[in-house]
Amino acid sequence: MTDIQSDRRTFLNQASLLTAGLMVVGTASGVADAAARRPAHKAAAGGGDIDILQTALALEHEGIAAYTIAAGSGLLTPDVIKVASVFLSHHKDHRDRLANLVRSAGGNPVDAKPDAEYVQALNLGALKSQGDVLTLAARLEMGATSAYVGQVAGLKDRSLASTLASIGADEASHWAILNNAIGGTVPVKGFIFG
Repeated sequence: MTDIQSDRRTFLNQASLLTAGLMVVGTASGVADAAARRPAHKAAAGGGDIDILQTALALEHEGIAAYTIAAGSGLLTPDVIKVASVFLSHHKDHRDRLANLVRSAGGNPVDAKPDAEYVQALNLGALKSQGDVLTLAARLEMGATSAYVGQVAGLKDRSLASTLASIGADEASHWAILNNAIGGTVPVKGFIFG
């Protein structure tokens, strides 16, 4: 194996571990699962674009909290924690864009919860190893991606669709990295998310 291949594999493994820790909170709270199950036309009827954006913003707040919680958990290696800043910056960029869109639409962006609420709601104390974090995170990343995919059709303002689709693509890449890290298989059928 060449040094480049080894470095790439090491980076992907570290990124996978980091993403897992960061997204443990991201979708486990049920926000993403509920958004993914709610038909897009009902989201539009129930409050429209602002509600969809607020749901997405809540997911990003949770992702940011997850980075913080994972980094301080003692379950992740120092190399994985170093990669955390890259993924944390993704979530902060998403949060900032979504908050600005909510404001532009005339709403007040939803606030983040205290970390302790995320820890309690998700029973994060049950996670005992880096592997536990990875396994849970892979499942949760799929839920987050599906939530974004499911909500694009509910947007009345079609110019917002590219933002949600772009964020969903970021979440899908996180899932792909995690799925690889835990030894998951490549899905046989198409339409993996949604």
